[in-house]
Amino acid sequence: MNWVTGLQRSLDYIEDHICDDIDCETLAERCYSSSYHFQRVFGLLCGYTVGEYIRNRRLSLAGAELASGTIKVIDAALKYGYESPDSFAKAFRRFHGVLPSQAISGCCNLRSFSPLVLKISLEGGRTMDYRIEEKGELVFTGYKRRFEGVPGERADQEKDMYISTRPLQYILSGLSGHSDSEYNIITNVGVDGYDFYIAHLLPDWCRDKLDRNYVLGAEAASYFEQIRVGAQKYAVFETERCRFPTMVYLDLRRRIAEEWLPWSGYRLADAPEIVVTYWYDGDMKDERYRELWIPIEKDE
Repeated sequence: MNWVTGLQRSLDYIEDHICDDIDCETLAERCYSSSYHFQRVFGLLCGYTVGEYIRNRRLSLAGAELASGTIKVIDAALKYGYESPDSFAKAFRRFHGVLPSQAISGCCNLRSFSPLVLKISLEGGRTMDYRIEEKGELVFTGYKRRFEGVPGERADQEKDMYISTRPLQYILSGLSGHSDSEYNIITNVGVDGYDFYIAHLLPDWCRDKLDRNYVLGAEAASYFEQIRVGAQKYAVFETERCRFPTMVYLDLRRRIAEEWLPWSGYRLADAPEIVVTYWYDGDMKDERYRELWIPIEKDE
């Protein structure tokens, strides 16, 4: 229950200091965890980064104040942490769909974003199959993009990456010799987003020659990089077998955060999360699934 009560303490702190500078270290202390663990689990449970949540709350409150006629645009910008009326107006329009000046007129709809409140309810009672695995250092070859938000919650970003980089996927798949599987690596998770890799494990001889531009040539090889993931302990979970496992794995990630992690005796380690997708074809399409490798360490 420490995590539940601690997270509510952090949410209460945000509301009490919504117009102040709020850092994740302070919030994590109220949640009895490290800053990294707090940010990752907050995103898994809530579907927002800490920064997105605070920004949405501020813009929601700013809209209500402007609509009431009790504050000027420039004062609202300063109150809610924006350096200039212009930056405030841009953020306000992205959130509400209208300019701050239109909110004052009272002739437009505004968006409300209510504070999160934890409610304790009797849940669980479901089985979750998992295994604990120790992995040695892994060296992947792949390419990345920097995405906004919480890993997995912005499927549009990942879908666009997959569609626009098909040739690179075919190259990696062919070099690896494993066309029925691929890896996603999620790393450098922060308040502004995360790095997302599409990658494969290549044979040593192939990776070395690719590095030296012997296989593809300098121009083609420049699209790829090596991603070294140090030795790490993982909790490994599998989705159900189905034709489109990419559609069901987010529910599994949330269940891990809600049902397994709080009572497991582990916490999230500051290491990359890895997702392995098995893309079987032909008669095996309904046997496709995803493995989630969640980096963990003992919760002391």
